[in-house]
Amino acid sequence: MAADLRAPALTGIRRLSALDTVRARIALAIELGLLMPGERLPPNGEIARALGVGDITVRRALVSLCEDGLLERRRGRNGGTLVAVDAPAGRVGEIKAYEESTAEVRELIDHRMVLESGLVQLVALRRPDESIDRLRDLVHRMDAATGWAEFHDLDAEFHLAVAAAGAPAPAVKQYKQVLRELYRFYLPYPMSALRTSNREHELLVQSLADQEPETAALVTRAHVGELHRTMFVGLGR
Repeated sequence: MAADLRAPALTGIRRLSALDTVRARIALAIELGLLMPGERLPPNGEIARALGVGDITVRRALVSLCEDGLLERRRGRNGGTLVAVDAPAGRVGEIKAYEESTAEVRELIDHRMVLESGLVQLVALRRPDESIDRLRDLVHRMDAATGWAEFHDLDAEFHLAVAAAGAPAPAVKQYKQVLRELYRFYLPYPMSALRTSNREHELLVQSLADQEPETAALVTRAHVGELHRTMFVGLGR
């Protein structure tokens, strides 16, 4: 008991349950206009993989958001779970936990930028051909993705594959941890924005294939730095 009393209080999203984090991320995406009225959500399994939770958690979160009026269920061939046309704002109080984490998110973005810029330079110098083929395949699969959840899953696989293509194991381990922490804050995004992001992936792969470490670092700094504007910390509320 004494150890519990000495432990620091949980702040930001760390005080939320898995259910509450799903509720907050979807609600915040709706309030920011990233998910539009009438937009159909992906299948529960895809959402679960993208947000790093279980299928049951996603199902419970969507049911509760329907009860809050942010989502609605429709039956039939064109049915599913959709964003409500008149979704009310301020209904999900868990959003505040994300707002409290703004400084942490900005630090994670900068940490990722430093690590990833160095990692891609090492990979460019080594240029393992089999890794380049895999990265190009992932870019093509992201182009073919039909929803944000599928894209996000492939995006995480892509960036981890870049790091694993030739960087030292200790650096890759640290990078994975930073990426894991940052991904906890990602929200659903419009596919148009994700397609633009994938063009930057394409440029990165080409710079790695051409063994151009400086170009790879420049592309990476622009790609990661853009998160300061496009993640929720940079979007107007």
